[in-house]
Amino acid sequence: MTVEACGGELVARVARGERDAFEALYRHLLGPVGAAVRRVLRDRAQSEEVVQEVFLELWRTADRYRPDRGSVHAWALTAAHHRAVDRVRAARAGAERERTAALREYRPAYDSVATEAERRLEGRAVRAALAALAPAQREALALAYWGGCTQTRIAALLDTPLGTVKSRVRDGLRRLRTELEPQPQPEPRPA
Repeated sequence: MTVEACGGELVARVARGERDAFEALYRHLLGPVGAAVRRVLRDRAQSEEVVQEVFLELWRTADRYRPDRGSVHAWALTAAHHRAVDRVRAARAGAERERTAALREYRPAYDSVATEAERRLEGRAVRAALAALAPAQREALALAYWGGCTQTRIAALLDTPLGTVKSRVRDGLRRLRTELEPQPQPEPRPA
């Protein structure tokens, strides 16, 4: 006799705590429930755990089964599907929490010696580039960038026309850019 033929009666006996009724329900539904869970999870170990959880749920909720709302088979497969989907969602949420925590805890490696050496090399390069400027350009740039002066204020301080100050700043910046750009390395000659 199939579960569907005596479905409501079998589930009612399970609800009363009859172990032999639960064993019969388990035997008839194990294959379909297992297949439904494996389709969602695709992992044998997790599928086995979820199948156990499904049958425990069927045991505990047998008194809530309503034949007018669907067959025993549909009731069991619905429970299996919901449990499997819950497991997938929990796994995704756990992975997302771990990823978020890892991102929060991530600290890039910081090499203070390398950083300081790089800063000093850059400082030397800037000082060398500034030394290569004409004195009038160097003075206009120093007032603009380190003195915080506007070009109008520089013109007043140096008693120089505004257009001349603008030209000195523009030409000085171009020269600095040229001096500070990395120089292309010559191609090694084949031996």
